[in-house]
Formats: sequence, C-alpha cells, structure tokens
Amino acid sequence: MHALPEFTLRRPASLAEAAALLASEPGARLVAGGTDLLPNLRRGLDRPAMLVDVSAVAGFAGFDEIADGSVLLGGGTTLATIVTDVSIAARLPALAQAASAAAAPTHRSAATLGGNLCQDTRCVFYNQSEWWRASNDYCLKRGGDTCHVAPQGNRCHAAFSGDLAPVLLALGAQVELQSPTGTRWLPLQDLYRDDGAAHLTLDRDEVLARVRVPASPHGMRSGYRKARVRQAIDFPLAAVGIAVVLEQGLVRSLAVGLSGTNSHPLLLEGTGELVGHVVDDELLRKLGKLVAQQVSPMRSTVTPSNYRRQVAATLTQRLLRELAVG
Repeated sequence: MHALPEFTLRRPASLAEAAALLASEPGARLVAGGTDLLPNLRRGLDRPAMLVDVSAVAGFAGFDEIADGSVLLGGGTTLATIVTDVSIAARLPALAQAASAAAAPTHRSAATLGGNLCQDTRCVFYNQSEWWRASNDYCLKRGGDTCHVAPQGNRCHAAFSGDLAPVLLALGAQVELQSPTGTRWLPLQDLYRDDGAAHLTLDRDEVLARVRVPASPHGMRSGYRKARVRQAIDFPLAAVGIAVVLEQGLVRSLAVGLSGTNSHPLLLEGTGELVGHVVDDELLRKLGKLVAQQVSPMRSTVTPSNYRRQVAATLTQRLLRELAVG
C-alpha cells in the first residue's frame, strides 16, 4: 500500500453541515471509522480532494428504544458497541452476532454501523495495488472499460460483503438519510442497486444518519451465520441473517437476508410459500432452492462462484434448522 493521497480534512459539527460539505465538493468522501475507506485510498482506488470526518458529531452514535417498540441506532454507532452493549444484544441478538463476526476487535472499535451498510463492493480484480491494476488495464469499476469477471458484459460484478445488512434486511429495517435540506426514510433494501460499480442509491450529498428496526413480533427468533476463508477478520464469501416466527412448530413468518454473493445485499423472495409448514427436510429443501435461484455469485473472490452459491444455501438451511430447534 502507498501513503494516503493529499486531501483537505473537514470536521463538521452536524450531519446537515457534513451533507452540505459533500454537496460543495464533487468527489468528497465521508469518513467515520475509516476501516473500509482508508485502505482503499492507500491502494489508489480513490483520490478525494476532501474527507468529511463525522466521527465526533454529537448524537451520531447511540441506541434508543421508542414508544412503539422500535429501536433507533445511530449510523456512527461502532460495531464494538453493538457487540458489547447489553441493551442492543437483548433487543437485537442477531445484529450483535453479525457485528461480532465482522473483521477483528480493533477494527470493530472504529468501524461503524453506517460504514458497514455503505461499504464498497469487493472483487479480486479491484481490491489490488495500483501497479497490479495498471498491469491488467484496470477494470470496469475503476479506470478501465472491461469487467474481468464477466468480460462480455457491461456492468461491474464486484460483491457486497457487509455483515450487518442481511440481518437488518431480515428484521425489516429502514434507514434515515440526511441531506442539506432535510431527511428522508427508506426501506434498507432501497439503499442498494444491483451494480457493483454504483451499488448505493445515496445521493452524493446524503449521509446515513440512523437505522430504525421495527418492534419484533412475539416469539421471533433470529440469527446470523457467515462463511469465510479464515475464521477471523475475513469478509463473508456468503452470509445469511434470518428472522422467523414459529407457532406450534409451524412457520408463521420468515425473512432471509443474504450478503457476499451479489453486488447488493439480498432480501430473499418467495419465503411466504413456506409459511404454515413445519421446518422439516422438505421445507429446508425448498428454502435452499430459493437461495440457489436468487443468489448470483461471480468469480469476484478466491473461491469458485458455484461454491458460494452452495454455501449460501447450506448456511441458510442450517441456520433455520438451528432456530427452529430453539
């Protein structure tokens, strides 16, 4: 890695001011923990003229439970806080599991919820040094005109590899976006698009301010599992978050979020077909088939794409079986 490029560092007093700074400088980048952005800058993957540091903005981190039972999490809440705060772990155990599986303890002490949800997509042809990428004529995501994963296509297939998104998708989370003129809420799944080069729908002057997780229905069980090359530090090759409600052994509701396989985190479709049935081998077979049909891993990691498809299906089946047993 190289030294960081030169940039102007601004430390706004509010998220509205941060959004205004992003609007004023084309290409300006937001930074909080910096665990994703700074390594990419040192690889030469971006050279912003301005970094807008929101790590010290008052109220950007925190956890609140509101009257309707929903939970509000500030975008600047660190992953370490999500892991260790007993209130968060009690209300959102699967989110704590996902945060504890992300990176390593030192990373989690700096990495934030908003950063994990908005982290860059990854690919073995993209996350490389400047000289390596130059020797391969760069790639479609940055500096080139060809996706080395799918040379005949016209879009980037870099994979989204965040840990927290699949859990929050399964829990039906929404995100609040702050701009210079105000805020807006949208479902978490609407934050993403299926394009590895531009996977976020954020406007360039918007900051992810808060995440709202609705009140959990009575008896809901949730969990998170991931597969990775190393059992610490690594990004997921495939990851799954599940929220399920069972009544008398029958599925009453089921939501599944997936990460590491597509250019965006995926909320599995078709799970309504499994409602009203017991969690047995037949239901798990159908669930695995849904996953295999909807994930679309490409050769953007060190493992074959079909391996990641099979792992995603198997992780989902195993996690639901574990949750059903209780």
